[in-house]
Amino acid sequence: MERETQFIGQSATFQDAVERTSLAAALDRPVLVIGERGTGKELIAERLHRLSTRWDRPYVIMNCAAMPETLIESELFGHEAGAFTGATRSRAGRFEEADGGTLFLDELATMSMGAQERLLRAVEYGEVTRVGASRPIRVDVRIVAATNEHLPALVEDNRFRADLLDRLSFEVITLPPLRAREGDIEVLATYFGQRMAAVLGWEEWPGFGPRALAAMEGHDWPGNVRELRNVIERAIYRWADPEKPVDALTFDPFASPWQPAARKAATKTETPAIATSAPPATAAATPPPGPVSDLRAAVDAYERQILSDTMARCRFNQKVAAEALGLSYDQIRHALKKHGLNQ
Repeated sequence: MERETQFIGQSATFQDAVERTSLAAALDRPVLVIGERGTGKELIAERLHRLSTRWDRPYVIMNCAAMPETLIESELFGHEAGAFTGATRSRAGRFEEADGGTLFLDELATMSMGAQERLLRAVEYGEVTRVGASRPIRVDVRIVAATNEHLPALVEDNRFRADLLDRLSFEVITLPPLRAREGDIEVLATYFGQRMAAVLGWEEWPGFGPRALAAMEGHDWPGNVRELRNVIERAIYRWADPEKPVDALTFDPFASPWQPAARKAATKTETPAIATSAPPATAAATPPPGPVSDLRAAVDAYERQILSDTMARCRFNQKVAAEALGLSYDQIRHALKKHGLNQ
């Protein structure tokens, strides 16, 4: 499953972002790429480099979030021998490595204020000074930076330098989340499905069944394209009959009735709210009063009433109702069919 750098999608919002990328690539100016996780920020950064006049020069990637604050300046600007404990020899930083080419700074918002100040000087004057050195080094580097944060808000909170933001925001390319890319979910799912089927040696691609397609369209995809790829590849490899359309998806691979109790509580507490989060659970039904002569019938009637009330409260959105009741999409579909409520 080699890394793919091509762009797949037909929605106008996605095509607009790609076209703006192609337009900005020819100009030797900084570019900010903004987007949620999994929207393809690194692919956009690589496209900016490959379509630029620097395409045959170094393309250096640095994830700012992966670097401790004490080391990020050394990684960016290099250091001299003896500059700090453990610095036994001189080392060039990422700016020097990218000289003549492009430096991609991922997770820019996590950079410390001290590193931001030195980055500003490097961008403004084209000079870097190694940690422990007294003389600057001239570099010719194009900066492309990415983040999933709203940088103007960080400026207002004094967590990001306004002058650095001004310098880096010649062009800002904001990538649309998958849920806003009309028509692209099925296109991407088919692409990832066909690739995975080929890896597994399937003779033909059977496509997706109606239940799987409905589930895809009803999901919010907080992890965007990266999450979609995982869900589709997982579904293909678990599907037992390659001759029938794939019609079962598992969105949460951690969901299990045998999940450790302590972790189950923590997961419910830590899961962030999303746009279509379920309404707060309330008492949806009242148990039948008086003595019960047929337990199974009483339980079925109570279950049906809960399902009916919850679906009405959730405006008949099966996904939202499933979240409200702590069920998977497949579980609520089965329950609604059992009680004749899936009309």
